Amino acid sequence: MRDGDKEKAELLEELRHLRERVRELEAGYEEHLRAQNALRESERKFQQFYDESPVGYHELDTKGRITRINRKELQMLGYGAAEMLGKPIWNFFEEEETTRKVILAKLEGDASFHDTFERTYRRKDGSTLPVLVEDRIVRDENGRIIGIRSTVEDITERRRTEEALRKSEEQLRQWQRVEAIGRLAGGVAHDFNNLLMTIKGCSEILLGAFDRRDPRREEVEEILKAADRATSLTRQLLAFGRRQVLQPQVLDLNAVVLNMDKMLRRLIGEDIQLVTILDPDLWAVKVDPGMIEQVVMNLAVNSRDAMPNGGKLTIETSNAVHDEEYARRHVSVQAGHYVMLAISDTGCGMDKETQSHLFEPFFTTKETGKGTGLGLSTVYGIVKQSGGNIWAYSEPGLGTTFKIYLPRVEKAAHTYKPRVKIKEGGVPGGTETILLVEDEESVRSMVSKILRNKGYTVLEARQGNEAIEFCERTDGPIHLMVTDVIMPHMSGRELAARLASLRPEMRVLYMSGYPDNTIVQHGVLEPGTAFLQKPFTIHALELKVREILDGARQGDREIQTFEQISLFPR
Repeated sequence: MRDGDKEKAELLEELRHLRERVRELEAGYEEHLRAQNALRESERKFQQFYDESPVGYHELDTKGRITRINRKELQMLGYGAAEMLGKPIWNFFEEEETTRKVILAKLEGDASFHDTFERTYRRKDGSTLPVLVEDRIVRDENGRIIGIRSTVEDITERRRTEEALRKSEEQLRQWQRVEAIGRLAGGVAHDFNNLLMTIKGCSEILLGAFDRRDPRREEVEEILKAADRATSLTRQLLAFGRRQVLQPQVLDLNAVVLNMDKMLRRLIGEDIQLVTILDPDLWAVKVDPGMIEQVVMNLAVNSRDAMPNGGKLTIETSNAVHDEEYARRHVSVQAGHYVMLAISDTGCGMDKETQSHLFEPFFTTKETGKGTGLGLSTVYGIVKQSGGNIWAYSEPGLGTTFKIYLPRVEKAAHTYKPRVKIKEGGVPGGTETILLVEDEESVRSMVSKILRNKGYTVLEARQGNEAIEFCERTDGPIHLMVTDVIMPHMSGRELAARLASLRPEMRVLYMSGYPDNTIVQHGVLEPGTAFLQKPFTIHALELKVREILDGARQGDREIQTFEQISLFPR
């Protein structure tokens, strides 16, 4: 090969190698460009994730200064990036000094502090933001600390939930405490009612035996007055324990409030202004009108006593709807439609400690001798037994508002007619045969004597089995059975059921100091049930017995009138 050809071949080979090298460089450059683009895309995605993260994120240098912060945290605080970058993180916390010490200690390697903690941020507008901060120490390849990375979570909703839970737990504890005291109060009232039954009955019999000019009458009358006061207390205990016998009717609360206007004005005095704000489209409720009167009056008295120098008492009615969220936040509340009755005053108000014991019996802030501590507990019992709820809102020096919510009923309200006390007078007796069943000997003896004094033939039984034996042995008719409700071995209702086939013509009158669910469902007598609440008067017993024997069916007439159980005479 000639030299020229050889050089040409070498040049062509070198050119081929150069072309291959160019192709390699071009491929490498393209790979580099792809890597750069991928890196930029990765950085873009990271920055997007960083900024759009659901939590705040920042990085600190070894001096605790902010070197990086995401958009979320800036939005949480209302700052721009330039306003925060380069500044110590603790400048933005309410707990500034504490945060400074903790951050600097962590940067110096102190591992005794928790990585996660709660703090309160100061926003740019001056408001505060509760947050949960989680710190992570950043180290270089040699293990030296070079900063801190932190996530920041807004815990406002969690705090609200925790506070709502705390309030619900406190409501539940208070409700359980009041419920337990209520059960105890009801049991105590039952035992005392049996004692009072004997005291009152025997005192009335003794009083009737004395001539009107007999000086000994005065002592007996004092005994009766004391027994009446004790009866009022036990009635209130029964109300608190939700063991009263109610006579509910569908009515308009506005009518009840308007009917009480004059009485309330006399009760609160001239230095207190009475204001009523009544919803003209108020829904109907089903309650015992006498009991709701007592609720209004007890709350009015409570407000009056809180305003010794005068003030304003406001009674308001309105319709209310409680949704599921409201029901979840309030113990024992069911979602639904309610009628609200609110009673507000401009008095001295109450602190939280007082409010936590407000409805407990015998709790009072009044001076000794100025109150029994049963007024509000009675209100609580009546409202709860009526299917409603009551809440108190108060601040020291700012007055108090009680809000009562009673379930709405769809029926039209009856025309409200306040009950009138039955005038006592002579009640005719009779010659019928009465079976008396009572396990308390003193009560049985006293009731028997009252009935015999009116001419009735009385068969006495200590408990159910004895009563059954009387019915089986006695040839003649037994017109009426007067029986206690709660007795050993067999209740009054069980006894009546056993005797229904044996003596179908015999009527039944129940008496008790503590009516239970054998004759009472949710505080309401079953239809056709005759009942006397212990302790009753001689006149009440005589009248009720005569009504039953005469076949009287007076559904809206009740021996135990409102006036007899009210704390405040009309």
